[in-house]
Amino acid sequence: MNDLHENSRPELMTRDALQRRQWERLRTLLHEVGRSNPFWQQKYREAGVDLSAVRSLEDLSLLPFSTKHELVADQNAHPPFGSNLTYPRAEYTRLHQTSGTTGRPMRWLDTPASWDWFMSCWGQIYRIAGVTPADVMAFPFSFGPFIGFWAGFEGACRLGNLTLAMGGMTSEARLRLMLDLEATFICCTPTYAMRLVEVAEKEGVNLADSSVRGVIVAGEPGGNLPSVRQRIETAWGARVFDHWGMTDIGSLGIEPVDAPGGMTLLETECIAEVIDPQTCQPVPRGQLGELVITNLGRVGQPVIRYRTGDLVKVSTTPCPSGMEMIRLDGGIIGRADDMVTIRGNNVFPSSLDAILREFEQVAEYRITLQTRRSMPHLRVEIEPEATTAHVTTDVELLVDQVSRTIKDRLNFQAEVVPTLPGSLPRFELKGRRFVKETS
Repeated sequence: MNDLHENSRPELMTRDALQRRQWERLRTLLHEVGRSNPFWQQKYREAGVDLSAVRSLEDLSLLPFSTKHELVADQNAHPPFGSNLTYPRAEYTRLHQTSGTTGRPMRWLDTPASWDWFMSCWGQIYRIAGVTPADVMAFPFSFGPFIGFWAGFEGACRLGNLTLAMGGMTSEARLRLMLDLEATFICCTPTYAMRLVEVAEKEGVNLADSSVRGVIVAGEPGGNLPSVRQRIETAWGARVFDHWGMTDIGSLGIEPVDAPGGMTLLETECIAEVIDPQTCQPVPRGQLGELVITNLGRVGQPVIRYRTGDLVKVSTTPCPSGMEMIRLDGGIIGRADDMVTIRGNNVFPSSLDAILREFEQVAEYRITLQTRRSMPHLRVEIEPEATTAHVTTDVELLVDQVSRTIKDRLNFQAEVVPTLPGSLPRFELKGRRFVKETS
């Protein structure tokens, strides 16, 4: 393997070179956590695991899985950061935390070395997505403690791109800045990409005529849903790139510029497994399973055999890009813990998202899972866009069309009700459109 690829373009490594790199870094990681990380020391001691028995990548299966529940419990027991710290507290310089969409936020620390690793991940992500040094990168998010696109922003800075920080600005001001400075790539959630479309329409701006040529989206389903993707690409006149990452794992997935419709995992920086969520046994390529990640570059606060809860299918054919890293057909398909059963049908929120985004007359929506007469019931609130909302017959027709489409596609009857224009919340970060009512 050419040293150029291994050192400056690791994403172009052969499979053999990838596995050699993974094993070398896994060996270093296990040595470090076994020496000084209280969380993993206790976990492996209780599991009766001797880390010296791990002598190859195949031996990784000797280690137990880890879960978010364990990490949250550890942070609650050892506030404020938990015991999953490989080094003394004084060696950490960055703090981020999860968005808290599924409970109390987890805090995550990075050493300078771990943060440099994060930047290297984004270097690969940008190259795979076709970003060039001439691109102007816009980051319309809050720049708060949520990781958001913090690493993407600093990664672009290190690559020499002009980067636009847009925290503390209104959507209107962000839009004007992007247009004035001729941004070519936008990094945001799918929800916020659509929100900016709404703002542009009110401002009389045709985004398709702007300089934006790429929209990198992450944080929620959307980039991998054809209906959402089409609406964003049509409105912006730009290519959508789906990206995957987590606060506790890092930035590890991106859709290649020359291979749309799937996502490449940066196996240069992690070990990926796909298991049956019920049996915890490996599933073959092409079969739906839960993604499990061992992070190889965040030694200061790592995750090892971490069950992400994300459901994926590994492609059975080589990636059209020529890269030999794992390709996920359709990206992240859903979350194991989000699936609900309605009238005997297994339903993911992303399935409903895909349907609702097919209707351009739907400006916003909210889905509420309720219990009625001891049975699960879905209430779907749709907010018609302004021109539709002013005509009663148009609203009634829209409600009927949405209701029938859900019935035809998902085999159950949902309650679909219209709301007033502007009554449903808008989101800058992750959209919270799926609500489970508690009794």
